[in-house]
Amino acid sequence: MVIAGVTVPKSNEKKLKNFGVNDSKLLSPKKREELYGKIEELSTNIVIMRVQPCKIDNYRAMGINLDKIEAMRMAQIIDLNLNSKIYVDSLSQNSKKFRQLIVSFLQNKEADLVVENYMDETITVVGAASIIAKVERDKAIKELAQQVGQPVGVGYSHDPVTIKFVENLIKQTKGKLPEYVRKSWVTTEMLLEKSWQKKLKDFFFHNKEDCNEGNA
Repeated sequence: MVIAGVTVPKSNEKKLKNFGVNDSKLLSPKKREELYGKIEELSTNIVIMRVQPCKIDNYRAMGINLDKIEAMRMAQIIDLNLNSKIYVDSLSQNSKKFRQLIVSFLQNKEADLVVENYMDETITVVGAASIIAKVERDKAIKELAQQVGQPVGVGYSHDPVTIKFVENLIKQTKGKLPEYVRKSWVTTEMLLEKSWQKKLKDFFFHNKEDCNEGNA
């Protein structure tokens, strides 16, 4: 998980917009890389937080869901930010509830916080933060691919390369996955369940054969 906060002077917001800063999902990887440099030039502060998979697993084991993890990290970023007005793209459909969650973790309870859905599409500085986070996430995925010496895909549940990579890891490690794989990820849980069911099926199938052979 990668979360970013960007502080941009009001005078530079229009420049970023003119460069094409928008929701990162609407931009190509090449465009995001290009804009990353522009955002660095025109920002007064950039904070990037990487939450490692094993850390997320630990939180999830304690009953802390993803919304709460993200709200905790966002609060830390906001407390490092001295800007007068802070815009946050709500990661929950209930933006009012998500705002309350962030505030519960803030040290600065007086922060002027605006939390709404799809803000990365409407507020330039939020779009800038989404670009920074996306580029850093892509960088982390590339680093992992280099570390393991094989393609790992893009790390999303719709990616067949990622699914195949996790499937192979489950086979190789017999389900004891390394720390860089999030065990609490729903896709990992599904693949582990699938692997367990296959083993169970094979076990009963082989035992049935053994019994038949004994009765012959």
